[in-house]
Amino acid sequence: MVVAAIWIWIFPGQSLPYALGIILLIFLAVVLIIDLEHRVILHPVSIIGAVLSLAIGIYLRGGKTLTFGFTSTLLGGATGFGIMLAFYFLGEVFVKRMAKKRGLSSDEVALGFGDVNLSGILGLLLGWQLIFVCLFFAILAGGLVSLVMIVGMLIAKRYKAFTAIPYAPFLILSAVYFLFR
Repeated sequence: MVVAAIWIWIFPGQSLPYALGIILLIFLAVVLIIDLEHRVILHPVSIIGAVLSLAIGIYLRGGKTLTFGFTSTLLGGATGFGIMLAFYFLGEVFVKRMAKKRGLSSDEVALGFGDVNLSGILGLLLGWQLIFVCLFFAILAGGLVSLVMIVGMLIAKRYKAFTAIPYAPFLILSAVYFLFR
């Protein structure tokens, strides 16, 4: 956090004031740490993030009319939420089919609903235009890290199928890149 605070002080983003950037980074760091430690994004944290992101999103896109900023921000949130909700349901179908194929019952999830909420929050921040690109890079980064993990497990002869990894770090790092570039 100290490095990030210094970084955005020296290289400020195009439109996000320093104080808002720090508040946002603190929120995202809380989400990141909770997801890394517990593999969950809590709903109260998501609610706080949604309110914060809605306010910051309206500020960033307010422009000449507040109505445009509000509409564009809500559209971004709905887009981020909707895209990841589709992936959430596809993951549910995949897990059920794999469990049926293996002859097991499964309570595993392919993508947590907290990640869906986080994508909506990031959509509020980035707007509907950037959330597509942000999610693309997050999915790409998650896939590359998963590939490295699989290769590492295979080399160590400790491969275990369907090893869970937290997804919020990839979403957050992608969003931070687009917010503070």
